[in-house]
Amino acid sequence: MLKSTKILVVDDEPDLELLIRQRFRKQIREDELRFEFAQNGVQALQKLEEHRDISMILSDINMPEMDGLTLLEKVAERNNPALKSVIISAYGDMENIRTAMNRGAFDFLTKPIDFGDLELTMRKTMDQLEVISSALLVRDELVAVQRDLTTASRIQQQLLPKTFPPFPERPEVDLFARMLTAKEVGGDFYDFYFVDDDRLAFAIGDVSGKGIPAAIYMAVSRTLLKAIAHQVADPGEVLQRLNTLLIPESDAHTFVTVFFGVLNVRTGEVQYGSGGHNPPYVVRSGGAVEQVPMCDGALLGKIMRVKFETKKLQLQPGDAMFLYTDGVSEAMDPEMNMYDESRLEAYLRTATGSSLENLAQGSIADLKKHTRDASQSDDITVLTLRYAGKNGR
Repeated sequence: MLKSTKILVVDDEPDLELLIRQRFRKQIREDELRFEFAQNGVQALQKLEEHRDISMILSDINMPEMDGLTLLEKVAERNNPALKSVIISAYGDMENIRTAMNRGAFDFLTKPIDFGDLELTMRKTMDQLEVISSALLVRDELVAVQRDLTTASRIQQQLLPKTFPPFPERPEVDLFARMLTAKEVGGDFYDFYFVDDDRLAFAIGDVSGKGIPAAIYMAVSRTLLKAIAHQVADPGEVLQRLNTLLIPESDAHTFVTVFFGVLNVRTGEVQYGSGGHNPPYVVRSGGAVEQVPMCDGALLGKIMRVKFETKKLQLQPGDAMFLYTDGVSEAMDPEMNMYDESRLEAYLRTATGSSLENLAQGSIADLKKHTRDASQSDDITVLTLRYAGKNGR
């Protein structure tokens, strides 16, 4: 739980305040939780003005003067991603609960309140608030250095893993990545990390635009993705939650495409989802090159109710994956001919058995051979991964 989280409880039942204070007396005594109370939506809005550090609202729906659904509308007008609402309603009142969720409620509880369920819901909400707080902190840090491109470039490079091989103690898997920005800073990113002993998460993303605005959005996207991936196992659901959190951070022209996968290093199975990103390739140890079958999804940060599908593929020992951004496939020569996927596939067929560094660096060299002296118009990023088997052989 966040330290000293302040929660506003909005309900016209007189006994609820006593029950809340009794149930959470230990957390209140240790200053983990602080509570404010209001009997209706009008009082709740006054409390929000008086206590700007309130981060969670627990609100009944049926109240005098201003009900919970109207209160949700007023809270949404504040456009504060660090303030989450949990609605409380009678069991079976699904119409109001559905309306509440459409108006921005993060979760809901039913009456009579089960305090065990209440505590779990509060904890889940506070975990989400912690994710948002981390992302907002990164965003604010980058905004503060917006005029200093050198500093911003250094910050961006520090965000991305750059030590290869990254996991020398884990012989089951190896990775290598390379990013060339079109400007001092860019909107592409890659990342990889173990979410537990057996599962390696890996991702590549491409933010619309270039320069400082894209770099800020890139940092927010990467931070949120990593935080969610440590809480949620299913890649499609990870992207679903990321999309929901990114929408308040997007302007009219900003979005991000992401490919996100999780490799089980014991079995070689990869579960993955895509948010409108270029499909990667599997480079088999025997020489075959296969484009990864894509799944339902769309670019992130624009459409609230997009569904993101999870699919699976199987890697055998020695198989590699090649992930890239559209700065590779859409790179143009002086005559405006794109490098495109057919040229990339042709290169990959010649690179079977290469080290990951040679595979990645060679792809960029082949691209540069195509573009010759044409200027780079977009960020170029590649991420390579090879599965060596559960025993690293």
